[in-house]
Amino acid sequence: MKNNNNKEEQQVQKQEFLFDGINYKILLIGIAVITLGFILMSGGGSDNPNVFNEDVFSFRRIRLAPTTVLIGFGITIYSIFKKSK
Repeated sequence: MKNNNNKEEQQVQKQEFLFDGINYKILLIGIAVITLGFILMSGGGSDNPNVFNEDVFSFRRIRLAPTTVLIGFGITIYSIFKKSK
């Protein structure tokens, strides 16, 4: 009788994750893509406030970086909604 209680306690204590392993891998990829987008967005400032730097309006900072961030958010949302088999 005592052994049955221990087995039940062990089954109750076993914790399951909310998602499968593939979901977490996709989520980490999405977070990495978002981080890459913010890294691409950084820079372009000027040390002297009286001097304007045209590099702020480069293709990388205006188009590429925000698109990369949005793609990263899309990947993370996909990883949340992806159903396990």
